[in-house]
Amino acid sequence: MVVKIRLARFGRRNAPFYNIVVAHARTARNSRPLEVIGTYDPIPKPDPYDDSGRLHKDIKLDTLRAKYWIGVGAQPSDTVWRLLSMLGIMEPKYRNTEPRTPPPMPREIRGDSKPQDEKN
Repeated sequence: MVVKIRLARFGRRNAPFYNIVVAHARTARNSRPLEVIGTYDPIPKPDPYDDSGRLHKDIKLDTLRAKYWIGVGAQPSDTVWRLLSMLGIMEPKYRNTEPRTPPPMPREIRGDSKPQDEKN
């Protein structure tokens, strides 16, 4: 059976709180998981150890257990993949390495062509 690393939602309405869990792929979102390996609080809060006043989202994760489950073949969901890449456990999934080039400008805007309505 396929094992997934995914988020299980807890908390009140408009105040979510997630457990990062390892569970079978076909079980319900909030059913009992195989293991809880961390928590994720998406509500930005000020850091008590940082005086700059910047807000952060709290991620707590047992990195050894996360690496173990990935090593034995557990598939992380897209959101968990993003969180694991932020912590340096996995490579980012969607990284565009080629530079973006703007589309070519139309001829009328560039001024290369002569106006059509001029006749001699």
